Amino acid sequence: MKTLKIVVNLALVCLLVWFLAAHEQKIRSSVSGRDSIQYWAAGTLLAHRQNPYSVPSVLALERSQGYNSDRPLMLRTPPWSVWMVLPLGLLSAFWAWVAWLAILLGSLVIAIRISWRMYGDRERPRPSNAFLLIGYLFAPVAACLVAGQMGMVLLLGIALFLLLEQDHPFLAGAALLIPLAKPHIFTLLWPILAVWIVTRKRWSLLGGFATAFLLATSIAIALDPAIFQHYREMLEQQAIQHEFIPALSGMIRGIFFRRYFWVQFVPTGLGLLWSAMFYWKNRQTWSWRRHGPALLVVALLTTPYSWMTDEVVLLPAILQGVLWVNRTKLKVTSQLVILLFVGLDLLLLLIVRAQVPPATGIYFWSSLVWFSWYWYAKGFSRMECTTGALNRPHM
Repeated sequence: MKTLKIVVNLALVCLLVWFLAAHEQKIRSSVSGRDSIQYWAAGTLLAHRQNPYSVPSVLALERSQGYNSDRPLMLRTPPWSVWMVLPLGLLSAFWAWVAWLAILLGSLVIAIRISWRMYGDRERPRPSNAFLLIGYLFAPVAACLVAGQMGMVLLLGIALFLLLEQDHPFLAGAALLIPLAKPHIFTLLWPILAVWIVTRKRWSLLGGFATAFLLATSIAIALDPAIFQHYREMLEQQAIQHEFIPALSGMIRGIFFRRYFWVQFVPTGLGLLWSAMFYWKNRQTWSWRRHGPALLVVALLTTPYSWMTDEVVLLPAILQGVLWVNRTKLKVTSQLVILLFVGLDLLLLLIVRAQVPPATGIYFWSSLVWFSWYWYAKGFSRMECTTGALNRPHM
């Protein structure tokens, strides 16, 4: 049986490779319109020991692949993250997109498996079909795949941290290098993590993080000695503060305080205050697997800069909530509320399918949906604890 599965999987891989090769020209024309082309351009420049943040160089490379906008798609992640896109610079733009898509899908599959291992039923080694269906139909997953954004790689980093933190702290710390590519969407995590490391004396985790950070930074500097200066210059040229950011904080600023960039950081300040109180309340029993997802959902709600593709990092929290609800006998009103959440997710999937540009702001409410879902589902976890429901029907 195992031999048959291996043969079938190899046949499917060969069929996929043949399809990509046969339709290369047609697919290539759409590659230039995806965000992933910025990773290929930055990786190409870095592989040739050039400035990966050079606006003219990136624009020239992207135009060579059919990109027709006057403003290039730039890699905006910090220098310690460029190692993630470096291998793409060794490939053509088309095959770099194929490889990147494979990385995203692989990260998604592994993250879902990790979520089941952390929160699923221990007597069932594999996720149920319903659990997998919910994971793959999470709207930010589709958005991330369509855009070719790195959200699912960040998801993998967070999932690995949650999985490894208890038994393999050094590896868990090293895994945090991945979400550090977009530190702003994890703003609430970093100060709590720092306090937790000091108070619990988890120096091994800090050592893993420091080792990975120094290694990644050394690679970046070895390929471009002035990379930090180039990064700062790129941020100044791109003038992010003048852009419309379709996050909740961006919408608040855009509607009421368009001229004041600092307004976008007000929700973050409130989030930091909440996270401090949340940690203090749970400090004696703090568990990153149990309490970490709550920090994530509030962090994505209050972040000053994010896109819906970044919200894919919330998948462990979403699936954790799914399992809480599944283990409880639901009333009719609860079933209707859950149906509402499903409908909102499907609505977002339809918007993604229609390829509505994120810059329109139409996705700004998505983080509110995931925030509401998590805290609604968490109520069922408390109900489960008080009733002692250990053998509820599975999915």
